[in-house]
Amino acid sequence: MIYYINLFYMEDKKELLIVALGGNALLDSKSKGTIEEREAAAAITAEQLMPLFQNTRYSVILTHGNGPQVGNLLIQNEEASSKVPPMPLDVCVAETQGEIGFILQKALQNTFNKHGMKNVTLTLLTQVLVDENDPAFSDLSKPVGPYYTKEQTLEILKTKDWKFREDPAGKGYRRVVASPKPVKIMQAGIISDLVARDYSVIAVGGGGIPVWISEENEIRGMEAVIDKDLASAQLAADLKADKLIILTNVECCYINFKKSNQIELRDLNLDEAQTYFDQGHFSAGSMGPKVQAALEFVQNTGNTAIITSIEKLNEALEGSAGTIIHQ
Repeated sequence: MIYYINLFYMEDKKELLIVALGGNALLDSKSKGTIEEREAAAAITAEQLMPLFQNTRYSVILTHGNGPQVGNLLIQNEEASSKVPPMPLDVCVAETQGEIGFILQKALQNTFNKHGMKNVTLTLLTQVLVDENDPAFSDLSKPVGPYYTKEQTLEILKTKDWKFREDPAGKGYRRVVASPKPVKIMQAGIISDLVARDYSVIAVGGGGIPVWISEENEIRGMEAVIDKDLASAQLAADLKADKLIILTNVECCYINFKKSNQIELRDLNLDEAQTYFDQGHFSAGSMGPKVQAALEFVQNTGNTAIITSIEKLNEALEGSAGTIIHQ
């Protein structure tokens, strides 16, 4: 099966940015997860992003994660399984992609209107091709859902066949599921066409819906959750984006994070970033996938990746904040 990507070119071509939103942009870890809390978080995020959308130099595609949301949905699945049939993980990803997309899209459009902007935003249900033989299916590693204490985890394991891992930062235990690497963004061409028509697109939500192609050439869902930063990097590479921007809850990357010898990392070439990554300075449960995604994007395109907080986004684009990774 061949997938065509129609990259857009204009006389005054804008700089294409893929902006991957961190979890706190959509649901604070301290929140209960009510719709009011989610809408309030999305409204704040939309306002923080306005300078980016108002800048005529840029075309922007937003991506986002879904870890807390899909974890909560899995709990609802389990608790209601005696009353309604539970859905597989790929369907849960699709559900949360639509849920989060709706909340974020609504917040963006309301903020555009408030600022007198003509932007129109939409969410595209996005499938991501994975390898059905990816070793991730036998080595569960992707955290989803809330944090549990050790006692809560042991209690859950009495009745549920879940896999848990302890958070490296000491926050507790979280359920882990399969997380295969993205191979291709199935709707990349459509996304490119929409951006060329000046739509503000939200895509690859929750890392995208994992799918594979059967011997019968049929698209089929896969029980997994794809890391949103790696999926964002794949989208950025597929579209040959000018920059990949990964937003998180700290201004930049560090080595020896939160230790007395902590060092900020501001400007890294590929070799430097790869060395720090290989030395294990970035936790697999937090900064690791972000740095890995940045490395893959820079390696595949020769363009620049930025890791920073949403509060420092505009400064990072000017080179005065964040961690910048380049050739």
